[in-house]
Amino acid sequence: MATARGGSGAYERAYDRDRLRRFLSGEAVGEGISRRGVLRLLGAASATGAVASLPGLAVAGPAAAAEAPSRPDPPDRPGIVKPLPTELFTIRGTNAETNWAALRGTGYHTPIDRFFVRNHTATPVLDPARWRLTVWGSGLRGGPVEFSYADLRALPAVTTSVCLECAGNGRSYYTTQQGDAVTGTPWTMGAVGAARWRGARLSDVLRLAGLSARAVDVMPRGLDAAFVTGGTDHGRVRRPMPVEKALDDVLLAYEMNGRPLAPDHGRPVRLVVPSWAGIASVKWVGDVEVSDRPLFSPWNTVFYRLFGPGHPAGGSAPLTSQPVRSAFELAPGARFAAGRGHHLTGRSWSGQGGIRRVEVSTDGGAAWRPARLHDAPRPGGWVRWSADWRPRGTGPAQLLARATDTAGNTQPVRSVPNEQGYSFDAVVRHAVEVV
Repeated sequence: MATARGGSGAYERAYDRDRLRRFLSGEAVGEGISRRGVLRLLGAASATGAVASLPGLAVAGPAAAAEAPSRPDPPDRPGIVKPLPTELFTIRGTNAETNWAALRGTGYHTPIDRFFVRNHTATPVLDPARWRLTVWGSGLRGGPVEFSYADLRALPAVTTSVCLECAGNGRSYYTTQQGDAVTGTPWTMGAVGAARWRGARLSDVLRLAGLSARAVDVMPRGLDAAFVTGGTDHGRVRRPMPVEKALDDVLLAYEMNGRPLAPDHGRPVRLVVPSWAGIASVKWVGDVEVSDRPLFSPWNTVFYRLFGPGHPAGGSAPLTSQPVRSAFELAPGARFAAGRGHHLTGRSWSGQGGIRRVEVSTDGGAAWRPARLHDAPRPGGWVRWSADWRPRGTGPAQLLARATDTAGNTQPVRSVPNEQGYSFDAVVRHAVEVV
């Protein structure tokens, strides 16, 4: 069995710089959208508080990707198929956030029944036997090439353990901890999960499709319903990546934790893009455009970029790798008995390297001590850790955890704010009660 490679490279940094330069200069912004139009959309989205969920404009593509049956959304459901018991999830619009207390004792991989769900619209229910993947565009030597589900499963299989995480994970703490006003889904820290993914290399599919030496960008697009708001059809989720990343460690996954993908997690096939923000790991993928020129969509122009006084004028480069983060496997306001020993557990992760050190504080940050790590550092993954605590006095307390990755990044006391609330990396102050 093959194992996927992981990690980021210099090509990603060069890609970021190039995309920022091209966007700010107005070059190749995207099909049917000008730089002025992007800025107008951004202003409108900020005004309505919808920045984190607006998809982009429609893009012309092969007819094979045009039809995507979608399950009607019952009035008491957020468009998600699997059960959402309150002890496992907090529903946030069309999304379901994992409750961290539900992860205690579950092992390294997040069980499917409690893996978070990030949807722009509703989960489509698709038949693998009828599913097709169309690879097309100016970056191929010939015309469009189609792959069936059976074709994909006939290719060499790769298995890898990777964390997927929404770029807005931790967004609510900008406001509750720092007093910063941001827009978007108010995630706490439960928009992340680790799974064992199995599938075909995207690189194998691209080469079979006739990848050209001229190819620059690769843009997958999902088969979930187009997002329509304010009378405007914004199209389906799609986001480009450099061809170097596509050829490195990206999977077209069809299994999760040893089982065929569930509908909410991309059945029949999804992308898994290690270490990058979850928006890159497009679910229900139906076509992949390969281009000999830079590709743009609202997911790398309007959304998933950092805007605000602490960032470059006109916004940052599109987000790629995720920052370092930590969380306790505890419910907010958990109660602990004074004078007794308690075993604290949690997890830390980073898209920029493996986790090599975790420290915890049980007195609000006045003193820190190392936690015990229970997993080896791995790029694109997390580590489980634990620490013992015997509280003395009663009353409110704050538990803190901060991690350092193998690239030397350590969680700061404060995260630099941005308008859309992405990339919160500060130490979270987890409030508990000692009784």
